[in-house]
Amino acid sequence: MESLINFFNRIQPLSSQTLALMGNLFEPDTLEKGAYFIRKGEIAREIAFLESGFVRAYYINSEGKEYNKTFFPAPTIIGSYASLISKQKNEVAQQALTDCRIWRASFQKIEELSKDSIEIERLRRIIAESYFLNNEKKELEMALLDADQRYEILQKEFPGIEQKIPQYHIAAYLGISATQLSRIRKKRTQ
Repeated sequence: MESLINFFNRIQPLSSQTLALMGNLFEPDTLEKGAYFIRKGEIAREIAFLESGFVRAYYINSEGKEYNKTFFPAPTIIGSYASLISKQKNEVAQQALTDCRIWRASFQKIEELSKDSIEIERLRRIIAESYFLNNEKKELEMALLDADQRYEILQKEFPGIEQKIPQYHIAAYLGISATQLSRIRKKRTQ
């Protein structure tokens, strides 16, 4: 629980009263490697604080090819924000790439607390804005940068990622084939 409190306080310092309210919402849990926090087609009802581990958010195109939309290295918040807000079915699955420790919370209960707490409302807004900015950054990188440049950014943003997850997940995140990734990596070691 301490890591959850520290995470919130780094984003937005919270009063002890608000921290107690938030602490009562979150329940400890685990996700084993390969398990899903949310699958495509489900309606999201929860968020979670990812205390340890690594999660991917991905989708599958009409031809059955997987694309990793983003990676979530701990510590961070996971959950299908679009589904939570719209109450529609989730389109982007979230799957554990390693064993993970999480803290689950009902989004509805967080919304209820937000009505009476400026601090919680502000925390929610800051987290949502952060996801928006990260999403836009990734979209621009995919559109404007070549694979070499995207790979360099990946290494800076996710240090040690190549020792944690399979290469095909990295290739899917970069929007390239595993063969292209091998060429990029080989060129960088020469």
